[in-house]
Amino acid sequence: MEKWKNRWKKLKKKKLIAVLLVIVILAAVWRSCAGGGGGRAAAADSQYLSATVDRGDITSSLSASGTLEPADSYTVTTLSSGEILAADFEEGDQVTEGAVLYQIDSSDASTNLEKAQLALDQAQRSYERALESQADQDVKAPTAGTVMDVLVESGDEVAAGETLAEIQDRDTVSVEVPFLADDARQISVGQSAGVTLDSTFETLSGTVTKVSGADQVLSGSRIVRMVTVEVQNPGAITEGSAATVTVGDLTCAGSGAVSYKASSTVTAPAAGTVTAVYVGEGSKVSKNQALLHIDSDTVEDQVDSAYRSLREAEISLENQSDNLEDYTITSPIDGTIVEKNYKAGDTLESGKTLCTIYDLSYLTVTLTIDELDISQLAVGQEVTITAEAVEGQTFQGIITNVSVKGTTSNGATTYPVTVRVDDPGDLWPGMNVDCVIITQQVTDVLRIPAAAVNRSGQVLVKGAENGGDESLPEGYGYREVTIGTSDGDYAQVLSGLEEGDEILYTPAASSSDFSGMQVMMGEPMPGGGGGGGPAGGPGM
Repeated sequence: MEKWKNRWKKLKKKKLIAVLLVIVILAAVWRSCAGGGGGRAAAADSQYLSATVDRGDITSSLSASGTLEPADSYTVTTLSSGEILAADFEEGDQVTEGAVLYQIDSSDASTNLEKAQLALDQAQRSYERALESQADQDVKAPTAGTVMDVLVESGDEVAAGETLAEIQDRDTVSVEVPFLADDARQISVGQSAGVTLDSTFETLSGTVTKVSGADQVLSGSRIVRMVTVEVQNPGAITEGSAATVTVGDLTCAGSGAVSYKASSTVTAPAAGTVTAVYVGEGSKVSKNQALLHIDSDTVEDQVDSAYRSLREAEISLENQSDNLEDYTITSPIDGTIVEKNYKAGDTLESGKTLCTIYDLSYLTVTLTIDELDISQLAVGQEVTITAEAVEGQTFQGIITNVSVKGTTSNGATTYPVTVRVDDPGDLWPGMNVDCVIITQQVTDVLRIPAAAVNRSGQVLVKGAENGGDESLPEGYGYREVTIGTSDGDYAQVLSGLEEGDEILYTPAASSSDFSGMQVMMGEPMPGGGGGGGPAGGPGM
């Protein structure tokens, strides 16, 4: 069943009905005393109101009340304490997210931050020195390549500068050949080149990596410049092999010898004991990869200790930096200052509320809707809003959320429905508002007073068969009707009546139970079933 739009209207109708009932009763008593039972029709007619089936509009709605709230709110607090140096805003000011609200004296925090930075710098230098010492113990590859020979093993004592291993990069080979100077000027680094081996006449793809800028004179007074090309070694090219090079349409002026890209000798950086060998002959290594370890008594402990000190210094600096940021209080949201609790010159204690900010870009109101009505509401429905504090104005809202999480109390369940008001006008947060949501609306339909339909879905109609029931008014009988939408005052007639039909009804009888129907008193009144005179007559 639907509820009245507001209590005032319901109370007004109750009073009207009470007055009508008193009039009806007094009239019946007067007629009884004056006429001594002067006829069935006269006695019966005094109990009814008459109406005519007409056409009109019917709007069904739900009503609820709630309190307006801002779109968002934030209470600004701080963990810092001290004297407030600046608070350049007032209640009612508009602020943006990130705007500075309060500046608290941070002289002590700044001093602590500077000390933490100095400690970190010292810890960083100590750690770097420890790493340098460790680097002297971990012997690393000076270049990428293949380990050709390892001359020591774990447990060997070595002297500074002693040869430990040989490394060659055989995966990449290069060949340097002469090109006529005029041709060389047309060649640039990065160009593709073809390298032909003199021994097998196999041609491999390579890349120009260097073009000399200096001229040289070969036999026959040929002026040339040297061009270097690198080639990936398929595995069979050996150092010293002869090859020629072509770059596009240009051909070199002579052959060159193939050489491995890199070849290096690894020596001990300091005297000590070889405690670990990480690679063997034939191992592929990358540049700076550890090859072996020469032990020195305290290096590892020094590195570990230096690293722990460095991390402690870093954490201390981070904490001091975060602490300093707490002395500058900024706005967490765009909004309006609605409360300012501290001003410049005040001494602030940690944890106190400094100010409160509202986002007033729109307002919201949460309505509590009964479980019997919640299915009629959905996101997107429009809501008409009024407030006693803003007389004579009507505002529009829209449902933005219908929660499925209900609250049950005393056997009844209600659900929260959120309404958003984008243009609040003179409405303020905290105001109580009444909301009306149209759930059904029909226009130009047949209608009758909602009270004219009894519980059996019948209406007392002029000209209908009365089955010989002498308790009914003369010429009237009950007829079954089908009812549609109701707004509490009127009910839509879907079938059973035609425009212009005359009907009678008693305002104190009960309403039938049909979809969308609303009784005049807001709830069913006591009464009988169908077709049985006043006691079982039409409902409210």
